[in-house]
Amino acid sequence: MSLRVVHQEISLATKGNPDLVEITPQLTRIMKSSGLKKGTMTVFVVGSTAAITTFEYEPGMVEDVKEFFEKIIPRQKQYHHDETWGDANGFSHLRAALQGPSLVIPFNEATLLLGTWQQVVVAEFDTRARTRQIIVQLIGE
Repeated sequence: MSLRVVHQEISLATKGNPDLVEITPQLTRIMKSSGLKKGTMTVFVVGSTAAITTFEYEPGMVEDVKEFFEKIIPRQKQYHHDETWGDANGFSHLRAALQGPSLVIPFNEATLLLGTWQQVVVAEFDTRARTRQIIVQLIGE
């Protein structure tokens, strides 16, 4: 048995907070082109104001997720980070820290083992549009 590592990157334009962008189709293409049959895929967003998550990506849930983050970490509140840098994105860092920058997905028979209604989503929390780099690494055979 010989393990291989496949490294790919996705460049993703976001609109700024709140932007929730599904990337499951891109990940599926990377999976299929890798030549690997079983192992794990790690998905990591570069930056401290964005995150990776999974949920059922449909309009109602997208709005629910946006409202959830606004309730628990409101944009209009003053944060200590804002005082440090004056960039008014303390809420962005907190939301990203809560959600996390990465996700590990197992795969078997060259198929990501996601649930029927489970899609992978990049959550952009920063106050401006960004181009995010998504690192995708597969380890498997």
